[in-house]
Amino acid sequence: MDSRIKPVVALHWEAFIADLAEMIQVESVRGAAADAAPFGSGPKQALALVAQMGQAYGFKTGIVNDAMAYVQWGDDDTDYLGIVGHLDVVAAGSGWHTPPFELTRHNGTLYGRGVLDNKGPIMACLYGMKLLCNMGFQPAKTIRLIFGSDEESGCADVPLYLEHEAPPQFGFTPDGKYPVVYGERGIVNYALDTTLPAAAALGPIVGEQAKDHVPDQLSTTLAGQVFKAIGKRAPTNAPELGVNALTELAKQIVAAKLGPEALQAYFAWIVTHLADQHHGQGLDLALEDADSGALIMTPYRLSKTAAGLRLGLAIRYPVSVSEATVTARLQSSLPPQTQLQVLRRLPGVMHDQTRPEIQTLSAVYGAVTGLNPTPVTTTGATYARVMPNILAFGPSFPGQKGIAHKQDEWMTEDDLAKNMQIYMQSMLALTKG
Repeated sequence: MDSRIKPVVALHWEAFIADLAEMIQVESVRGAAADAAPFGSGPKQALALVAQMGQAYGFKTGIVNDAMAYVQWGDDDTDYLGIVGHLDVVAAGSGWHTPPFELTRHNGTLYGRGVLDNKGPIMACLYGMKLLCNMGFQPAKTIRLIFGSDEESGCADVPLYLEHEAPPQFGFTPDGKYPVVYGERGIVNYALDTTLPAAAALGPIVGEQAKDHVPDQLSTTLAGQVFKAIGKRAPTNAPELGVNALTELAKQIVAAKLGPEALQAYFAWIVTHLADQHHGQGLDLALEDADSGALIMTPYRLSKTAAGLRLGLAIRYPVSVSEATVTARLQSSLPPQTQLQVLRRLPGVMHDQTRPEIQTLSAVYGAVTGLNPTPVTTTGATYARVMPNILAFGPSFPGQKGIAHKQDEWMTEDDLAKNMQIYMQSMLALTKG
């Protein structure tokens, strides 16, 4: 490990924070497609800004298909180490104590949408590469930082990039957790459409609902009574950290014993089979394996349809389990008159833990942090599923969970600085002659 890196990071920290603050100000939430902006003006603005910054740092830059930007140190456009992050963010939502699109510093902690997921870490990689260049290092292999603009909405940016550019020979995305992530679970989102004329008795279901988080506030009316459920937001890959307003609403309706019998039966099914059963126990989905642990199940959306009700269900299944197995088991547990369809699927991914590059990253992590470097699996979904030869590496340290996609998204300055050090040391270790 190079002992000069830590003090250099500290010396230039305020300049980095200023650049990060400028990027946080870009409201890069996916919007309507526009000319030269397939994912909306905000994500495209973020790409333009990072390309501008990279050019100012003295690196080669480009924007590919208006979908991904790159900042490159070296001349080889095909044989390169790739570091792939994203500048798009999920919507801010409500309930913030600081302005979501301003970088706020308070007692050593940074707040702002994207400070963890993923602007902070990928900008730390960029600034870290700048510092290495300024220190006089010359990598024996090209390093290309790739900045995406659609990771949060389906990764449609990656195919657009690969239409024109070669994939990395190896690399990582700073968008998961430490240590090195050698496997990511499969993800499948279902819509359960129930034909239920009795649902007409239910008023509009009001509240923010999206596939990335547990709903935290829902309300409706039934038989002249208002029902309002207050939960606690958490990512759908960590539902146990939250309180699901959808299932809480179902509990209230069941307890009130109001409305048509068929509607009561439907909400009773939700309570019995879904409420607080984060591992799919109520759906015959209690599946697990040694690599990734237990399946995770989250109901995340309930809406009225012309025929009845639609329930959105997010499932993250172990790496050794197939989507077909999950679907078959779920099919056998559905309420009456319910049809199932897949809305989204992301197959799991596995890497060989003995691969030399994985061992190199593990050694860097262990040396910088003093923590156990044994590779792990994750419940999250990253660019590792769609960009060839990429795995997740950081930024969250062991024990840190459920911070992204919530109000008051945060990361401590110490942790972000340590990330920059890890990524700088990793660049050196993976590109030495």
